[in-house]
Amino acid sequence: MHLPDSTMKTDSQLKSDVMSEIAWEPTVHSDSIAVTVRDGVVTLAGRLENLADKHAVERAARRVSGVRAIAVELDVTPAAEHRRGDSDIAKAVLTALRWHSSVPQERIRIEVEDGWVTLSGEVDWRYQAASAEQCLRPLVGVRGLTNNIGVKPRVSGKDISQEISAALTRHAQREVGHIGIEVDGGVVTLKGKVHSLPEHDAVLGAAWATRGVARVVDKMEVET
Repeated sequence: MHLPDSTMKTDSQLKSDVMSEIAWEPTVHSDSIAVTVRDGVVTLAGRLENLADKHAVERAARRVSGVRAIAVELDVTPAAEHRRGDSDIAKAVLTALRWHSSVPQERIRIEVEDGWVTLSGEVDWRYQAASAEQCLRPLVGVRGLTNNIGVKPRVSGKDISQEISAALTRHAQREVGHIGIEVDGGVVTLKGKVHSLPEHDAVLGAAWATRGVARVVDKMEVET
């Protein structure tokens, strides 16, 4: 259901809410973040000392109701005492992956250039690729992360579509009738309209959590 126009947040209200939500994050120095809002689109800018803080800021903005989209212009610049050479970062990445029970480390390739980590390889489930990314965000010296790990489809497109539909029925029932699901191999395309960014993320998460999904193409729109 749409909110009446009288209750829709203005850009000024959204900015205030986003800034308050970021300030609520205990690990983030909110005074280093600039927030601008135009037509419900939030732009985050500034410099942070680690990748985990960057992710926390993005996550905080996504929690705010009324946000239609987020543009991230955040740079990660480690403090002098936290800077590491690419060789040291690569060793830390290998150790983190090796000690994570959900990550098949032997199937993942690592490249590090100027503090930026690129992961590639192929796994059986999307959560394994996501887990690899999550365990690297807190590492000291990592400036950025590109996750190119692929997922090898092991089920048919019809099965993937049915499992996503079933998950949406469980997780976001009122959205099911408004979401179109197209499957080509392991590539899922989602179309339709949702009522908020959290609902958008719930639908996207249901698709990514489905076995055999290698990539999700997001063509959903967030209504205002």
